[in-house]
Amino acid sequence: MNNKQILETANAAITKGDYEGFLSFCADDTIWTFVGEQTLHGKEAVRQYMAATYLEPPKFRVENLIAEGDFVTALGKIDLKDIAGNVTNYSYCDVWRFRDCKMAELTAFVVEITSSQISQS
Repeated sequence: MNNKQILETANAAITKGDYEGFLSFCADDTIWTFVGEQTLHGKEAVRQYMAATYLEPPKFRVENLIAEGDFVTALGKIDLKDIAGNVTNYSYCDVWRFRDCKMAELTAFVVEITSSQISQS
């Protein structure tokens, strides 16, 4: 599989709630940077993040997937449900760097979409 296909397969696992399946595509020393928020170091940190954040599988729509060399950029929307059952909508841009067919690094730009922005789209 090429890097774009790897990311598509990994994302399909997430939508099914198969987080371990997703993590199998990540390098053990993966680094995830959520710009302006936090950086996760290693697969175990990502596993803990997913357990805390993905109370149920996220619903996301990839609008553009752009591959170049070791990088794949995904633009889209994601909806996450919190512990109270409220859904928050976000726009995101994920820039993935691949190493040896594994997702080695993520730089994620995630912005909450307000209700007025949702009704305009």
